[in-house]
Amino acid sequence: MTHSTIRAATKPGLNNALVALFMAMVFAVCSLWSVGAMAQDASERSQAQVQKQQTQPLNNSPVWEGVASGESFTTVTKGRETGVLINKSGETWRQMRNDWISYYGGWAVAVIFLLIVGAHLVKGPVKLPEPRTGKLIERFTSAERVAHWTMAFSFVALALTGLLLMFGKHVLAPWMGLTLNSWLASISIVIHNFVGPLFAVSIIVFFIMYVKDNLPEKNDIEWLKKGGGLFGHAPAGRFNMGEKIWFWGGVTVLGIVVSATGLILDFPNFDQDRLLMQQSHVIHASAALLFIIMSMGHIYIGSIGMEGALEAMRDGYVDETWAKAHHDAWYEDIKSGKISPVRSKEGATAMGSQVMAQ
Repeated sequence: MTHSTIRAATKPGLNNALVALFMAMVFAVCSLWSVGAMAQDASERSQAQVQKQQTQPLNNSPVWEGVASGESFTTVTKGRETGVLINKSGETWRQMRNDWISYYGGWAVAVIFLLIVGAHLVKGPVKLPEPRTGKLIERFTSAERVAHWTMAFSFVALALTGLLLMFGKHVLAPWMGLTLNSWLASISIVIHNFVGPLFAVSIIVFFIMYVKDNLPEKNDIEWLKKGGGLFGHAPAGRFNMGEKIWFWGGVTVLGIVVSATGLILDFPNFDQDRLLMQQSHVIHASAALLFIIMSMGHIYIGSIGMEGALEAMRDGYVDETWAKAHHDAWYEDIKSGKISPVRSKEGATAMGSQVMAQ
């Protein structure tokens, strides 16, 4: 092989080596420049802090500027966001909670409550149009009532403690005092955290038990047209359209939303970050306030707002006059023999001769 052939063969390899060497030198220079710039920046910060300590001994703003930057620094404790001392989105969350959710949500709850009180004072409860016959229909079995009251009592506990936590410092603290209000808030937190999972489970059981009779029916549209009875008789099956709206919109949708977000807030040890916790709180508080507003109408009608309604869920039985007046389609199905007026052996024993004859 000639010398010219050797030079030609080795030239590409030499060129590649020179290019690689040049790139390595460029990388080294850039790295040294970056390190130097970082060191210079740190030095300038340090010098600025030293100068500020001489003129303003208690001013530690450079350090706190770094803390408030939202950057992650090195810490002994390892985990999600352990290097971030101040979460910058926290102020946004605080403003949403105090300026939007608390303010408008509080007024909404107060206004709906006053409207219900006003309606009760003006019109009073809904009375039965005819005297009771003494013939009974089993409306709810004991298992259905247990599921309902478990969900109801846990919901009331969560609603009251949640309202105390959100509005206690604005409503109770001015006349109760900060110390007593803080004790009440601490107790409310414990109750809220422990009752929450029970409520989540009760929602599932309640849904399974009641979903069959809350499916859409042809009478539902007519019930809406009649305004639930405000503009004439509103036909209904075992549950009317108002109860179905409460079941699907309140218990199911809002119940799932507040339960899911509540569990995220209740168990922060599942390694969720602070942003997710803040977002969950905004959704949880907003949905919970809407849930409370919807429940106020349901609680009123089911307690003192309608004659015989509380007896149905307390004892499980209703008079046939009540069934005919408020759930006529359901009553007609029972009267025709399509549905039995007795839904359990317990009901048959308890009702005895009072059971409505088909």
